[in-house]
Amino acid sequence: MTKLSSKLFFLLIGLIFIVNKNSVIAQEKLSITVEQAVEIGLKNSKTLHSSLMKVKSAEARVKEVSASKLPSLRLSAAYRRLSEVDPFIVETPFGKFNISPAIFDNYSVQLSLLQPLFTGFRLSSGIEIAELSAESSSEEFNKDKNELVFNVKNSYWGLYKAIEFKKVMDETVEQIKAHVEDAKNLYKVGMLTQNDILKFEVQLSNAQFQQVDTENSVKLAMVALNNVLGIPLSTQIEINSKPNLVRAEYAALHNLVSEAVQKRSEVRAADSRVKMGEANITMVKSSWYPQISVYGNYYYSKPNQRILPSRNQFDGTWDAGISLNLNVWDWLTTSHQTEQAEAQLYQAEDALKIIKDGITMEVTQNYFSFQQSSRKIEIAELAVKQANENMRVTNEKFKSGLVQSSDLIDAETVLISARTNFNNSIIDYELAKAKLDKSIGK
Repeated sequence: MTKLSSKLFFLLIGLIFIVNKNSVIAQEKLSITVEQAVEIGLKNSKTLHSSLMKVKSAEARVKEVSASKLPSLRLSAAYRRLSEVDPFIVETPFGKFNISPAIFDNYSVQLSLLQPLFTGFRLSSGIEIAELSAESSSEEFNKDKNELVFNVKNSYWGLYKAIEFKKVMDETVEQIKAHVEDAKNLYKVGMLTQNDILKFEVQLSNAQFQQVDTENSVKLAMVALNNVLGIPLSTQIEINSKPNLVRAEYAALHNLVSEAVQKRSEVRAADSRVKMGEANITMVKSSWYPQISVYGNYYYSKPNQRILPSRNQFDGTWDAGISLNLNVWDWLTTSHQTEQAEAQLYQAEDALKIIKDGITMEVTQNYFSFQQSSRKIEIAELAVKQANENMRVTNEKFKSGLVQSSDLIDAETVLISARTNFNNSIIDYELAKAKLDKSIGK
């Protein structure tokens, strides 16, 4: 085998491997229930992971701020080269004395300890703000989690709805094909005209046209679900859950609203922000108070400036004390900062009220939508029974030549509509439950 033939051979093997690999990926299938879909979505969500990192960051911030109440220990070291000068020599009758020798290389090491005693409640308020911020981030995470769970359920049942509608259209196409054959047989015995056959063929073409749309709807719904789950868009998902037609029971509307206001993560997060605003006012006002600390320093220097005459050697000294700092006049800066903090608190309180009003509206709307969806199932189920019976009777009459082809086509159209409405009402009921559960914080 020549070198060129060898290269072509290995190139062909590589292409076959790539094609087979892509085929396996394209044919990947996943059979899941709605609960499994939620679990996968929670595991793969980048948005939820980002929200979780915000929680961890806020928790780390609490530890950082809390550490400011503890004593701090700092170490510093330096080297300095001085320009050369003459030594300080004093002449006396007894001779010359070198009072301050010239030392040009200076080394210093300093160890400092600082412990705040009173900061005008600044540190305690800062810790409280950090803790409330962590609580708010945690509630925001829960909110994002609930949103994701609902989105997964919404996409899952959206795919179920598309699949069921496709089944209806597939069955309808087969039924119309059977009607076309029946019409042709009746035409042969002179019971129908060519125009009657044409009507059924037109109905078949329209049904097949809708069938193509339903196939595309299934693909789009599957891609949407794959995207929410964070899995490859080419994954073929098999739906294993079915709508639960057992009627759910809920408390009275005013009780649901009260429950939602207490349990919703948005309310808890907003309430934490209100408390943060209150703590921020206390922290801003801390500038009115003195700042008191104790400190201690240890110096290890060569030469040590506290020792005279200077010696070209390392010597250790220390000092300790208590410090007090008070802002005597700052052109009312603290007063202006307090006004800003109070305005921010009012904004947070208004935001909390707005959120509660929005939740009240959301729960009310979802409650009525749930009740409506429950009644629609009963009506749609009755309509399907009537449409099936109407289709059966009309089909028998058509075969006997007692009704026209248009009557059978109308009965077929009514049946398609009834079955579609029934399937949609079931899914709408599931989604209405999911929306209501989400709105009350379940």
